[in-house]
Amino acid sequence: MTPIETVRISEKAKTQLITMKRRTGIANWNVLCRWAFCLSINQPTKPPEEIIPSDSSVEMSWKTFTGGADYVYWGLLLSRAEEDGIPPIKEALSHYFRLHLHRGISYLSGANGPSDLPQFIRLALPKS
Repeated sequence: MTPIETVRISEKAKTQLITMKRRTGIANWNVLCRWAFCLSINQPTKPPEEIIPSDSSVEMSWKTFTGGADYVYWGLLLSRAEEDGIPPIKEALSHYFRLHLHRGISYLSGANGPSDLPQFIRLALPKS
């Protein structure tokens, strides 16, 4: 069992996700959030430290976020947290997850983010 039970996002991230839904046609928050998390985890740097409010109406259970692949996403988080020196305690891991999720959402919706579904999909392809 993971210490993360509910995934909550900020109002800013909600607005960014709405932009991504419009650009890509992907209707589900959880799908976009999974991509955002993976995009951030794959970056060589730690996400910047910040306080992220849970001020939007968007929330989902951990199981919904992971789409049934709980241990895959939990393993990714634990592996990266260990690499970055994050202590394996509930509060630290939950905060670290939110930092990655929100950084990934910012990347997806930013000026250099994908502007349509084909560009979005290309994020998963190896760079040549």
